[in-house]
Amino acid sequence: MRAVWLREFGGPEVLVPGEAPDPVPGDGQVLVEVEYANVTFVETQMRAGRGPQPFAPRLPMIPGNGVGGTVTAAGPGADPGLVGRRIVSGTGGSGGYAELAAVDAGGLFEVPDGLPLDAAVALLADGRTATLMMGAARPEKGERVLVEAAAGGVGTLLVQLAKAAGATVVAAAGGPHKTEVALRLGADEAVDYREPGWSEGTGPVDVVFDGVGGDVGREAFTLVREGGRMVSFGLASGEWAGIPEEAAEARRVALLQPKPSPQELRDATLSALREAAAGRLRPLIGQRFPLRNAADAHAAIQSRATTGKTLLQVSGL
Repeated sequence: MRAVWLREFGGPEVLVPGEAPDPVPGDGQVLVEVEYANVTFVETQMRAGRGPQPFAPRLPMIPGNGVGGTVTAAGPGADPGLVGRRIVSGTGGSGGYAELAAVDAGGLFEVPDGLPLDAAVALLADGRTATLMMGAARPEKGERVLVEAAAGGVGTLLVQLAKAAGATVVAAAGGPHKTEVALRLGADEAVDYREPGWSEGTGPVDVVFDGVGGDVGREAFTLVREGGRMVSFGLASGEWAGIPEEAAEARRVALLQPKPSPQELRDATLSALREAAAGRLRPLIGQRFPLRNAADAHAAIQSRATTGKTLLQVSGL
């Protein structure tokens, strides 16, 4: 099969297309003919050798942790009735940038009727994250909500979910193109956090969804009203906001960083897929690259020029 190999840590150019043995589904696994593979910011860090050390991969490896496609075979102990089903699934951390992937049958998600497969892949990681963050903050009708990285994969979904909850959404993003994207998705206001003093005209908010961390997250914290909530879920800046507990306690601001159980992760993914199938949630797929151009996908994410989700198209190319 065709695949993309990571044999050494480094820049995007270390992702090299090549051949690999076809995987064989083991006990409780199914074989998936992959049509789309998810590409994430975390994967670019891992490729560069900057990922969390306990999870540092052993090289050589095929990267990729989220795929969508059709089940073509069932291993021992897996339900043969799954063959022919459209599914999305995590791979366990590797093997996604390839034409075939063996995944645990118990961890896959069948794609609801009417939902395109690429949209389901785009929701696999980002949809569950956005759903879990909404469940942690629980914005109410009439509250003001600030969404950082509002043109990103998770941010675009949070904008939609917060609006559906009746909140007034302030989108914070890097650059005019990205703020325009957030406004088109329903944000009521938008600010460019690359501009000095971006928070001065923003006004107080009840909830901050912090997907950037660093200076942006720390500045966003100053906007939270007494008794508000700040939910941290990402560190696009390279570091967490690191708000001191005493500073939050002084203003009675709840600092939330959910640690969901495996069942909660699964439930959140199912919820996102159902909402999308019903037309109430629309993932933004901003970039698509053929499998052989995985290096270009990583470079695009690192350039900060991307919007929404980045996918690799595996089949048909």
